[in-house]
Amino acid sequence: MKVTVLAPAKINLTLDVLGKRDDGYHAIDTIMQTVDLCDRVTVEKGVVDNLTLCISDAALPTDERNTAIKAARAFANATGNSVEDVRITVEKQIPQQAGMAGGSADAAGALWGLNRLFGGPLSAEELCAVGVKVGADVPFCVLGGTARATGIGEVLTPVSPLPPVTVLVIKPDACVSTAAAYAAIDSCTIARRPDNAAMLQALQTADLLAVGKNLYNVFEEAIGLPEPAVIRKAALAHGACGCIMTGSGSAVFALFADAKNAKACQAQLAPAFLNSWLCTPCEGVRFL
Repeated sequence: MKVTVLAPAKINLTLDVLGKRDDGYHAIDTIMQTVDLCDRVTVEKGVVDNLTLCISDAALPTDERNTAIKAARAFANATGNSVEDVRITVEKQIPQQAGMAGGSADAAGALWGLNRLFGGPLSAEELCAVGVKVGADVPFCVLGGTARATGIGEVLTPVSPLPPVTVLVIKPDACVSTAAAYAAIDSCTIARRPDNAAMLQALQTADLLAVGKNLYNVFEEAIGLPEPAVIRKAALAHGACGCIMTGSGSAVFALFADAKNAKACQAQLAPAFLNSWLCTPCEGVRFL
């Protein structure tokens, strides 16, 4: 028996870091949206003797360091079900070290797949509680859609969805580790912060121009990569409503009301940026 799901990436419409907590984690305040750039996660039972992960990207670990394996172990601990005869296969599309929660999406896909494979012992809320033990972004990836996340990212409040839009995602060659990004935040003074209230109002009224105006991510200035400014200049010249880096980087996304303009911008930037995708907003994990 096997279950296959599509696990979507996320983008941060806003992202603020409020400071480092006593437990070593950082408190954040962010509004996130899932987009239909997805990893394909297949979970099979009864085909191996030991919990096994097969992944299309040879650069990624397939042992206990991988979030999909961590999610399977956490699911087993929460439900009492053995996962030793489970094989997880991940076909990657979400880029790594991009700020798009690729690893967290895989964990969420594994959790949903295992939950169905074992007869649905956990609710969505319970899957979130299991997921946060794997990573701070996993609960959002479990639920998907549009949400404001606080705490370390695990306290989720659903909000009005992003209006219909084409999302151009561009991944520069530069990679940013999450640890390095937070170190940069800790060593600088944050001069500007996102206006989450204005973003929530823009989403509620489906005002795409206001959404674009209020896109902001404190990591972009703190890290100081040159690529976002280059991409933003081209995107705005092609009619984008707004353009920022997502997460801790290095991927950058631009929002377009007109898909033709998004494609034209993608074509112009293609010689300099080889990795790009045209996406649309979506809900969470989808079963195939």
